[in-house]
Order: sequence, then structure tokens, then C-alpha cells
Amino acid sequence: MESASKSGDAVAAIGGLMPTARAFLAPMSGVTDVVMRRISARFGAGLVVSEMIASDELVRGSEEARLRAEGSGVTPHVVQLAGCEARWLAEAAQVAEASGAEIVDINMGCPAKKVVGGWAGSALMRDLDHAIGLVEAVVAAVKVPVTVKMRLGWDDASRNAPELARRAVAAGAAAITVHGRTRQQFYKGVADWAAIAPVRAAGAFPLVANGDIATAVQARDCLEQSGADYVMIGRAALGRPWLPGQIGAVLAGREPETITVETKAELAREHYEGLLSLMGREVGVRHARKHLAAYADEALACGFEPDEQARRELLTTVEPSRALAALDRLFSTERLGAAA
Repeated sequence: MESASKSGDAVAAIGGLMPTARAFLAPMSGVTDVVMRRISARFGAGLVVSEMIASDELVRGSEEARLRAEGSGVTPHVVQLAGCEARWLAEAAQVAEASGAEIVDINMGCPAKKVVGGWAGSALMRDLDHAIGLVEAVVAAVKVPVTVKMRLGWDDASRNAPELARRAVAAGAAAITVHGRTRQQFYKGVADWAAIAPVRAAGAFPLVANGDIATAVQARDCLEQSGADYVMIGRAALGRPWLPGQIGAVLAGREPETITVETKAELAREHYEGLLSLMGREVGVRHARKHLAAYADEALACGFEPDEQARRELLTTVEPSRALAALDRLFSTERLGAAA
């Protein structure tokens, strides 16, 4: 790892790849589709990571898994895989690599019951020997860097992230990301950035801190408390894919790009239309709704007056033209209040 400093665009190479900024877009299931990742990367995110993809589904050729792994127009292309069997994870990593992935990330942090019920995600933190076996299998299967994302531990009684990180790096992992909560916390309470510091003390590897980071001030505090090299922005970027780039600019000592309300409206439209093109109308319309709801919330945050009818239309219609018309109404300058 290249020596870390506390300023500049990037401080640590990840398997020979140097991120362009210190703020990344986190993998979020059902959220970080390739359209969002393209926009976030274009506005300066240091890395953008795919949605979590079930390894066995990717190997079997699932269309949904293929769409989640899509990375055209994104460089470097980072694919996150989930699973609990070495065979499937290794084969999925090879499929991802053959499709252009430049980094493969292993999910050992997802707290969802469906995932941990299959002994994947954060359930792997309950059996470190097995978890390390998975890292070894994926590292041996591909030539691209392999990274691992985890939580502090399964619960407060077993905060074993430092040990898992140390052993994962020894097994060949090129970087570690830690979310500052245990699995049992899910997303309750507040992320404990200082609790990531013992992971930093476990070795000199690229470390990414994640959890409850929505502003540049929080990003700086997180870096200081955790000792991490990078931060990863998750839920705060929903409806604001430009946010990681803005935070990264501030961390590098630059003025963040001002995103006008006109640009935000254009990006919301680009995202919606991109999803329809990627997924087809029927699937794209449904998938886009959580994004549209977040863009509608962003319109309110910018000072646009509420329009409940337009919002309802935006989130219920199956007609793209009507959704786009509702989006235009929500971002209409005629509805821009004095507070803006």
C-alpha cells in the first residue's frame, strides 16, 4: 500500500488501482444500478460499487444478476458478490472478471435476514475460518484485486472485524471496508466510526470506513476517528448521486461542484430514462420508483413547493411520459419557494 496522507484525492492504491477521490459510492441492494454508478462516477466519486449480487445466480446466468453486474461506462468497474460457498463465489468472480470487472468485492456485511439466513453476508463473521476460505478461493480464481466489506462484528460481544480484516489481507485481500455497526444493530442507532480504529491498527492495508456519512464534515470526522484512508457514502447518496464527488472534492481541499436545480432535474430524468433502457419498461418503471421518490425529496430540500398530486403520479404511474411530466412539475421553477 502506498503511504497514506490526510489530504489529496487518493491516499492508497487498491491492488495497483488508485481511486480518483477519497469518497466512494457504497454498494446498496436495489439502489446502485449501473445508471446511478455512471452518474456518481461522472461527478467525481472515487469508486462506485455494484449492488450485491448472489454468486450462484450470476454463474447460472440470471438476467437480474447480469443487470446488477452491468458496468459499461464505469471505470474502474467494481462488482460485489455474496455467497457462502467457495465454488460459487470463485466461479462468479471469474464471470465478473470476464465481463470487465476490475475489482471484485466480497460481501461479509449485509445484515438482511434473507442473506444471513443462507449463511452469507454478515453471518460469515460468525465463522472466520470459513470466511477466510472464501477469500482464498476468490483470490485464487481471478487476477483482479479482491476486497472485503464487513461490519464491526455479529454483535457487541463479538466485534471481530480487526481479526477478520487481518486474516483477509493475509489471504490476499487488497482492501477492507468496515461499516461502523454490528449485524445485530442493522441500521439502528449511530455508526461508531471510532470502533473502526482497531481495524486500522490491525495492519497497513487500504481501509474504507462506512456508515452515516452524509456531509464533508462527517467524512472528515470519520477519517479522523477511524484512521481510514477512504469513506464510503451509502444511503445519503440516494437521490443525490453527485454527493460522493462533492465530499471527495472537499476532502482534497477543493471547492465542491455546485449542482444547480436544473442539473438535478436533468439527472433525475437521465436516471429514469437510463433504467428504462437498461431493464425494459416493465421492470425499469418499478425499479426506478425508489430513486424517483428520493429525487422528489431532493426537490423539496431545494425549496420547491410540495405537489402531492405530482409525487403520487410519479410513484404510481406505469406510463413513462406521465412520470417524466410529474418529475418536471416537481422541479418546475414556478414552484421554487422563497427559501431556495
